[in-house]
Amino acid sequence: MDYKTSGVDIEKGRAFVEHLKVLAPKIGGFNGMMDIPSGYENPVLVSGADGVGTKINICRIAFDYTTIGQDLVAMCVNDVICSGAKPLYFLDYISTKSINSSVNEIVCGISKGCEIAQMDLLGGETAEHYRATDYDLAGFCTGIVEKNQIVDGSNIQAGDVVIGIESSGLHSNGYTLINDMLSRHKIFYKELPELLTPTTIYSPLIQYLLDEVPILGMAHITGGGIPENLPRCLPDGLTVTVDYNSWDKPEIFDIIQTAGEISEEEMKNVFNLGIGFCLVVPKEVVTVTQSIINDTPFGMKSWVIGEVS
Repeated sequence: MDYKTSGVDIEKGRAFVEHLKVLAPKIGGFNGMMDIPSGYENPVLVSGADGVGTKINICRIAFDYTTIGQDLVAMCVNDVICSGAKPLYFLDYISTKSINSSVNEIVCGISKGCEIAQMDLLGGETAEHYRATDYDLAGFCTGIVEKNQIVDGSNIQAGDVVIGIESSGLHSNGYTLINDMLSRHKIFYKELPELLTPTTIYSPLIQYLLDEVPILGMAHITGGGIPENLPRCLPDGLTVTVDYNSWDKPEIFDIIQTAGEISEEEMKNVFNLGIGFCLVVPKEVVTVTQSIINDTPFGMKSWVIGEVS
């Protein structure tokens, strides 16, 4: 017997690593290294890890793994930037039955996501598990922020305003429910190809905004929707009432709600409903903040969705 007969092709793995070096030249050693950027007096490193959940099942249905890597980067980066950190580098973990073209698509998507987030793909691990039945992905991101510039919500006060920034759709949350609906033929992928739309990466926009306006708090709207994630950036004793009629909800959420006979409350607690990221800012900078978000080069829609009380 040999390793290849057992299910792991070493030569294919080596060839794959050589291909990765083209996408990410710093890959290849036993570890990845990066100098802490100059100009920081008291730098703090901020790290996060996440995955793409059962959205990976949609890739299998669609025979398309080209965008899921961007989802992986986005889910990690969008968490890290909530502290005001600038993303530095990314690491990935991919588990697969065998290295094939789909794995290549995943890594190309990760590379694209890192390019959008303006950070390095520093390394990772692609593991061949002979008995695996599907792919599994995990990502790890590290950012940096000056200690006295950390955004932790401590300066938020009553009267401050919550700005919601549009999502590109479902992002990477709620897919256990989506997959259940697909299996019950409540919805069909061919009619809803936007189920595979990649998660928006907000870091270039947030880095720009941090230099232009005072941002007091930030929330990445992931699993649990706005009710679970927005309060995480608020100090004790403060709350916010969200007006769910204040923004244009993408049609896909109405389709899902109707097809699955899902209650309004359940929709709010499972999906982002069209808001992928929230900012808390003083009322006097709302206009300029929205102008930056909406104008070139970012061109995203935003709405005032609530006020802190």
